[in-house]
Amino acid sequence: MDLVLRGARVVDGTGGPSYTADVGIRDGRIAEIGRVTTGRRVLDAAGLALAPGFIDMHAHSDLALLTDPAHEAKAAQGVTLEVIGQDGLSYAPVDDRTLAEVRRQITGWNGDPPGLDYDWRTVGEYLDRLDRGIAVNAAYLVPQGTVRMLALGWEDRPATPAELARMKQLVAEGLADGAVGMSSGLTYTPGMYASDAELTELCRVVARYGGYYCPHHRSYGKDALQAYAEMLTVTREAGCALHLAHATMNFDENKGRAPELIALLDRALAAGADITLDTYPYLPGSTTLAALLPGWATEGGPEATLARLRDDATAARIRHVMEVEGSDGCHGVPVDWSTVEISGVTDPALHLHVGRPVPDFATARRLLIDDSLGPTILQHVGHEENVRAIMRHPAHTAGSDGLLTGAKPHPRAYGTFPRYLGHYTRDLALLTLEDCVAHLTGRPAARLRLPDRGLVRNGYRADLVLFDPDTVDATATFQAPRTLPAGIPHVLIDGRFVIEDSRRTDILAGRSVRRR
Repeated sequence: MDLVLRGARVVDGTGGPSYTADVGIRDGRIAEIGRVTTGRRVLDAAGLALAPGFIDMHAHSDLALLTDPAHEAKAAQGVTLEVIGQDGLSYAPVDDRTLAEVRRQITGWNGDPPGLDYDWRTVGEYLDRLDRGIAVNAAYLVPQGTVRMLALGWEDRPATPAELARMKQLVAEGLADGAVGMSSGLTYTPGMYASDAELTELCRVVARYGGYYCPHHRSYGKDALQAYAEMLTVTREAGCALHLAHATMNFDENKGRAPELIALLDRALAAGADITLDTYPYLPGSTTLAALLPGWATEGGPEATLARLRDDATAARIRHVMEVEGSDGCHGVPVDWSTVEISGVTDPALHLHVGRPVPDFATARRLLIDDSLGPTILQHVGHEENVRAIMRHPAHTAGSDGLLTGAKPHPRAYGTFPRYLGHYTRDLALLTLEDCVAHLTGRPAARLRLPDRGLVRNGYRADLVLFDPDTVDATATFQAPRTLPAGIPHVLIDGRFVIEDSRRTDILAGRSVRRR
């Protein structure tokens, strides 16, 4: 054996009982489980739990993987695989025009790193770029909003037959290149302009390639249950697997209504639907300030959006929609400015706003104009009883939805997985350790149809996490969001230590994980 992990409590990712065993690793794979007598290196793992590497089913590390070799935000949590290309907006497939537009639109999510060579245009070329070596593994979803941007721009109208054919071709090419499915952001432009019929046609392509559809659906606030039901209908008609992104029930309208969502999902599952979902174990959400604008105000792209904000009459109309009617960008709910906190800006001169609430529309308008749509926000909405009920569902997996940019990002980017293990499993006993690990490993691996990841089994890749069940915890807070977790001393990818004795090594063991 290259490495023997001696005497660990094996929590194997199936949800079954844990047990004590040695685990031997050879050539990057698990080679023996039980009593392993010899190895070139032996690590005493007594007192530690050994689990498969955690899978972040909703990550926004599309550029961070290329620009931050350490990537401790995820590696230190025990994450060995992230699913990126989320919310319908990412950086492939693109042409020169679309790349420039999407870079500007989601600067708040991913930054716009100076000097980064965007030397790809297709999904396959982007995955090849990841294969040069990254901190953790990554799977990719074809972003439907970017595909629509590439095929017909920023127009709020139905696609022509030729444009729909072009979008279907782009989705097919991305899946053929190795993407695991398709994402949408149906409160973000231009993806929100797609009709259900258009989405169904694209999902038929996804189904043909054995992928899954991952929508950020049209509302998490007003009429949230109808928005969930809409996605069930689209995927049922398309014959496509469905994975619901950050499946929360937020805003005052949905307080205590998680059982209604669970009943809706259970009925669909009983009828034969293939459904999973992910959540993060926190209440507030995080996105860009511009995302709260009504969809019509952002038609035409960033420059058209800024022009509307600069025009007093149009800005007054935008304000009325946001504060009285309820913007589709804010899930049909009138914006309560007291819940909106600036978490990041792109212009250092505006840093004084970070960590402060947005007092009114006038301030939001000025920030959007002065920072060229760049500000990110925390939106302090959510209900703990809903979070707890949804995380116990058997179709549940974990997704951080963590934005890594900004001066004061959401702590979920650094704390999601240890918070599940520490706060909700050890402290509150909402899940057993075995069940929690299955939520973080085996279940997402099954959704991704990975034949050799997500479980501690002979022949599987040695993507593994050693953690202390008694001390594991998220130390990241809203005041100190970039604090690394406690109680996770060792993380391995392909049998190589990316975290050793709680310190990041210089190993770049991650690669793209492609649909087979």
